[in-house]
Amino acid sequence: MSPVANVRIGAEARAFAPAGIGNVAVGFDLIGMALDTLNANGAELGDIVTARVTDSGVVAVSAITGLPLNLPLDAEHNTAARAVRALLRALDSRCGFDLQIEKGIPLGSGLGGSAASAVAGVVAANASLGYPFAHADLYPFALEGECAASGAKHGDNVGPQLIGGLAFTNASRCIALPTIAGLTAVVVHPDFVLETKVARAALANPYPISAFVQQSDYLASFLLALYQQDAALLRYALKDNLVEPKRAPLIPGFAPVKAAALSCNALGASISGAGPSVFAWFEDRSIAAQAAVKMQAAFAEVGLRSSAYLAAVNGRGARVLESHLELLPTLSNG
Repeated sequence: MSPVANVRIGAEARAFAPAGIGNVAVGFDLIGMALDTLNANGAELGDIVTARVTDSGVVAVSAITGLPLNLPLDAEHNTAARAVRALLRALDSRCGFDLQIEKGIPLGSGLGGSAASAVAGVVAANASLGYPFAHADLYPFALEGECAASGAKHGDNVGPQLIGGLAFTNASRCIALPTIAGLTAVVVHPDFVLETKVARAALANPYPISAFVQQSDYLASFLLALYQQDAALLRYALKDNLVEPKRAPLIPGFAPVKAAALSCNALGASISGAGPSVFAWFEDRSIAAQAAVKMQAAFAEVGLRSSAYLAAVNGRGARVLESHLELLPTLSNG
């Protein structure tokens, strides 16, 4: 971290964070991937936050646009604002921020919508302050922001959305994981909202120890497969016998959608984040595209329209789109 001696009032930056896939079947609350892809309009699927330095001493959200969402504006409950507030506390800075959020990810989709705002917020704020933190070091602040939505520090969305690709995360660190060249993810998002709190409530009942042992086997095998570049082992490991069975009944058509993916030789398929989106991994992008059509058809059979996305598993993470740092006057932190 570089010290911020003088903050330029009015300096601003605009940053983007992509959608994401949480859990990735095998790593509940631990493993996620950035979903570096385009929406139906050809725009990148993700959230954009513009952060402007003020002398107010507070973090305020002045606008939320893009989707018809009733989201909180206060710094305690808005994920972007809470993340930026955590960054300022770490710097012991007296400045404030005005945030403008452009939502591109529907909430309740299982695509990391709340996390993307937190990530884009801290990336934009860090840039507008002259980059006092290295990019990867923004992780704990984004994690604090995600707490505003989830109530807990699990980074399987904010971690990969920040650094890109596939990542292992916990409450203190975010570690990039290797991927096998050419791996492609398909995500199909049905026109259906599944609130995270409902999906979490489905996990309340206890599990037998045998289920934990089996899932530990899958997780260990998954990590070995990545480091050993072993697609066959990855096919064995990309499974969820803990969370998926309890959440699947909450998603209309989940079983036939997953079956459609597996019929196209997917390495594995499961629920994206808390759902209702469903993802699958493939070794061949052209086959992945064919599977996306079949997965959408399976949702259509239960009366749900859907959107399909294809993305490389090693896609890009958050980044600054533009910045204007040369404005005056300055505010001393001394």
